[in-house]
Amino acid sequence: MAKERTFISFDWALKRLLRNKANFGVLEGFLSTLLNTEIKIHRLLESEGNKDRDDSKMNRVDILAENTEGELLLIEVQGESEYAYFQRILFGASKLVTEYIDSGTNYDNVKKVYSINIVYFDLGQGKDFVYHGKTEFRGVHHNDVLQLSTFQRQQFGVSEVYQLYPEYYILKVNDFNQWSKVPLEQWIYFLATSEIPEDADAPGLQEAREKLLVSKMSREEQAAYRRYLDDRVILADQIFTARGEGKLEGHWEGLEEGRKKGLEEGRKKGLEEGRKEGRKEGLEKGRKEGLEEGRKEGMEEGRKEERLANARSLLANGLPLDLIAKSLSLTHDEIEILS
Repeated sequence: MAKERTFISFDWALKRLLRNKANFGVLEGFLSTLLNTEIKIHRLLESEGNKDRDDSKMNRVDILAENTEGELLLIEVQGESEYAYFQRILFGASKLVTEYIDSGTNYDNVKKVYSINIVYFDLGQGKDFVYHGKTEFRGVHHNDVLQLSTFQRQQFGVSEVYQLYPEYYILKVNDFNQWSKVPLEQWIYFLATSEIPEDADAPGLQEAREKLLVSKMSREEQAAYRRYLDDRVILADQIFTARGEGKLEGHWEGLEEGRKKGLEEGRKKGLEEGRKEGRKEGLEKGRKEGLEEGRKEGMEEGRKEERLANARSLLANGLPLDLIAKSLSLTHDEIEILS
């Protein structure tokens, strides 16, 4: 029997609790720990996750916040595997850049975007559980990083070019289960397990211990939460089953394709080897037959030459041509040539 949860999972909290200004401290603690700078949320902005609706069967939730510096922070939780997820986070950040600038406004008013993605599947290939992506311009010839001018630094209030561009964070939390004294790893542990040990001291986790208790929810909220967890398990089972069926189908398709490919390759290889062996056997046979035929022809020519030599000697001794031809099996023409 599954262990009864003490704390609400982070994705459900994003759906229901963390949109409340009274609970911003939990979000601020998480963001401050991840971005390694103090974050204060000013307000929530319109987004799919910020809409007040019951998407209990959705395997994705997001929340969009603006901090006191006017920067946009998009937090997205994704439970279902998606092969084009890298492109989707690019689209999401790019969409925010264009949505939150008025037409005709100077480009120096483009908002900074942080795209924070918490994924519960194995996205890409990598050994780490937290990845950070940022934009930099590196010289092709000298390998130097392009820097802002002094005026630009003063004007934009940042010191590096990458600080003007969207930054991406990917937290692969599915298999993380090691408690740690490192604040970020404490948050990853909570995201992965929905557990908060007593000695948790990362910013925001103490508030989470107080505000994200399952026992503090009403009976109706607890029932909705359990349905959500059940739906999530069912969805995970469906995905697992579909993958298994797809894997089995792919296995048989692969076998059939491999069989056809193997037959084709075998046929080609057999023909090629057959040709080689045929050529080899033909050469060997031809060589033997040629040698035999050449030997016979050589012997025959040798015997004839010997007869011609004898005929020449007999002619020299005055023997009649008819007698020489008869005794050496030569024609009159062959003997006459010798005279």
